[in-house]
Amino acid sequence: MEISFSEKKRMDKNELKALYEDAEWFAYTQDLVLLETALAHSLYVLSAWDGSKLAGLVRVVGDGLTIIYIQDILILKSHQNRGIATELIAQVMDRYKTVRQKVLLTEEAPDVRNFYEKNGFQSCDSGELVAFAKMS
Repeated sequence: MEISFSEKKRMDKNELKALYEDAEWFAYTQDLVLLETALAHSLYVLSAWDGSKLAGLVRVVGDGLTIIYIQDILILKSHQNRGIATELIAQVMDRYKTVRQKVLLTEEAPDVRNFYEKNGFQSCDSGELVAFAKMS
């Protein structure tokens, strides 16, 4: 499997829908025009491709100077545990290495926690930070 990466923010709607639905993020696929617009307005989008198939994506929002927020990171289930997510995160961390605050929110699960800790993130429930979120 040869994975290539692209910084293009515009992708085929069907590819985006397949990726987000594979992750069971159906709220995103209810309005594909909104999803496409969100990607276009993001600070940075890096996608992973297996040939012509969209295999993964990381989406970053923020100012890119003092804070970035990793909004989305998704990998097709069929492509997980192959280092793609680690490479996406590594490229984001390298691109924004001088940014002090690198933030993300995600669901609690042992494998999820392990992945982010392995990639240098610290959970706010075990450090000096506190996190708050208001979801609608």
